[in-house]
Amino acid sequence: MKITKLTTFIVPPRWLFLKIETDEGITGWGEPVVEGRALTTEAAVHELADYLVGKDPFRIEDHWNVLYRGGFYRGGAIHMSALAGIDQALWDIKGKALGQPVHQLLGGQCRDRVMVYSWVGGDRPADVAANAREAVARGFKALKMNGCEELQIVDTFDKVERAVAAVAAVREAVGPHIGIGADFHGRVHKPMAKVLARELEPYKLMFIEEPVLSENREALAEITKHCSAPIALGERLYSRWDFKGVLQDGYVDIIQPDLSHAGGITECRKIAAMAEAYDVALAPHCPLGPIALAACLQIDAVSYNAFIQEQSLGIHYNEGNDLLDYVANPDVFAYENGFASIPQGPGLGVEVNEEIVVRRAAEGHRWRNPVWRHADGSFAEW
Repeated sequence: MKITKLTTFIVPPRWLFLKIETDEGITGWGEPVVEGRALTTEAAVHELADYLVGKDPFRIEDHWNVLYRGGFYRGGAIHMSALAGIDQALWDIKGKALGQPVHQLLGGQCRDRVMVYSWVGGDRPADVAANAREAVARGFKALKMNGCEELQIVDTFDKVERAVAAVAAVREAVGPHIGIGADFHGRVHKPMAKVLARELEPYKLMFIEEPVLSENREALAEITKHCSAPIALGERLYSRWDFKGVLQDGYVDIIQPDLSHAGGITECRKIAAMAEAYDVALAPHCPLGPIALAACLQIDAVSYNAFIQEQSLGIHYNEGNDLLDYVANPDVFAYENGFASIPQGPGLGVEVNEEIVVRRAAEGHRWRNPVWRHADGSFAEW
């Protein structure tokens, strides 16, 4: 079997899909995208494609090494996301050719299902609380919400009070036994992260996500003195080498590699195993589309330390199209009692509706991050 063609599709709301074809008619799908940089990532995919056309798609480990190491300059969001989508598609091809789900090729599943959480938004505490109640009514046993608005490096306590009010409203709405993740989104610097972590302590959070940016991870040594909630981090790390220092530091309890940013299935399998050796949990980041989620579930299936999976159904980013719109077998993502089953179909287990993909790619998208500013006019982390 030989790879014959790589085709990319920029589709709403903010995704990039990849189709890899072979001379035996077996195709694989991947999701290589950097949110807000889809066109740049698409260009990187086609640069890497020059090496792949004519090659045996089964040699995934070798292709990964060549595509990562062979360009001399390596790593970072664009390169690793392009490589991630290619890697996903190659595993999809191999699983389909052998008639097995990817997790079977990785040693077989160690769990039948994985807990998923729902994103809850809202502009006011009452709105967030209402959305949280609705998610719990749909069966979710865990939620994630923004932990705060934008904060300057040192800010006023009224913003802390607003953040605490929102978390308190959700905790009161859902009771003591629903997991709540508070995502600081890298918006907070060390001086205010310490304050927020301490003030949120009474609400028994499931985790605090990105209390500071990954590049400021040395601040975690101080922040963890002010809270007992597990610290989660990793959506903006792109390889096992990026995660190595984080794990060695010992302050992170949950890692969140993104299967569409951190080198795909091949690399995230290794990152998960590294984390297991440090007794650190795995919760893959995935506010993306159906191919990315299917890839995540393959890693969840074979990783002992996986405990929860992000998913984007109904998330506020998904304007115009949602998770299931591009899928011919939407039942593969049927959630029950707060859990998602592990896909059992060959390859990634998700059947892409190519007709819809082609139609929506004709419209495409130019999604960009919002640009926020503080009251003094300086740039604010989104």
